[in-house]
Amino acid sequence: MSPISFQFPVSSSQLGKIARRSLLVFFAVACAFLSGCGDDEPVKKIDLTKREEITVIKPPAAVTYAYLPQYSHNVSYQRHHRLVEYLSQATGLAMRQVFPDTFDEHMNMVGRGEIDISFCNPYVYVQIAKRYGARAFARIVEGAGEINFRGQVICRADNPQIKTPADLKGKRLIAVDAYSAGGYLYPWAWLLEQGLRKRDFQEIAFAPGPGGKQEKVVMAVYSGKYDLGLIRERTLDILADKIDLKQIRVLAHSRWYPGWVYAARRGLDPANLAKIKEALLALDMKNPEHRQILEKARFTGILPASDADYEAVRRLAEAVESRG
Repeated sequence: MSPISFQFPVSSSQLGKIARRSLLVFFAVACAFLSGCGDDEPVKKIDLTKREEITVIKPPAAVTYAYLPQYSHNVSYQRHHRLVEYLSQATGLAMRQVFPDTFDEHMNMVGRGEIDISFCNPYVYVQIAKRYGARAFARIVEGAGEINFRGQVICRADNPQIKTPADLKGKRLIAVDAYSAGGYLYPWAWLLEQGLRKRDFQEIAFAPGPGGKQEKVVMAVYSGKYDLGLIRERTLDILADKIDLKQIRVLAHSRWYPGWVYAARRGLDPANLAKIKEALLALDMKNPEHRQILEKARFTGILPASDADYEAVRRLAEAVESRG
């Protein structure tokens, strides 16, 4: 079969018109080009042997601020982003909130100088102070003026096997992290006071994955995967809209121990640290703008602190580690 072709006849007069239009377009473009190349414009010579160094002015590095990831990154951001913004405005320093995934990563970032201001639990604080020379400079006030806090031991409310501390033997237990204060160290001290040791439990686990570790402990107990959970007090409030809290029973509270702390990494510019400390201590619940910032962060105030304020935590950690 021969290919099919289509032919459109064009008259000689039409070809002439097309040619004239093409010539007009050509001359218009040529004139526009030539008009920019007049004889009166001097020729600029460039000496390629001469070079000039260009100095690039870099903006000052931001001061990094991190909230130990006991809760999800979303909770960390929602609670602290307004506080970070306030610190930047009050000090004139560029500040940036960073989000380590785990307690270990948070501590390591302090050691590498990647976290300048650490907001952390007192157990993590004594670790970064010992390992990396971080130093406490402020502590928070919570609730009705508490500078201390405590942990909780929880189970399902409908678990018929748990009524007394003796019933905890042979059970599966999950805690927040090996370096959690309210979610491990403080309630574990309560277990030791009841005569229990690690060998008495069928299983001891820590919440997996990045962030949200307190919530994961509650959910693990709620689902029945573990019999017991160790959390910090007030964690259950975060899950009030996600689970039926009536299904969770608080078996015990730990003793009260020192609360959360602000620490500066070793080597942070003392002038910058002084500005940040002054701004934090200036926050006042009586000031309407400050009140919004503090309430969002779940604080009622901020006080000066020193390393000596956490000596009790060091002694407790040593006791727990030795008695296990």
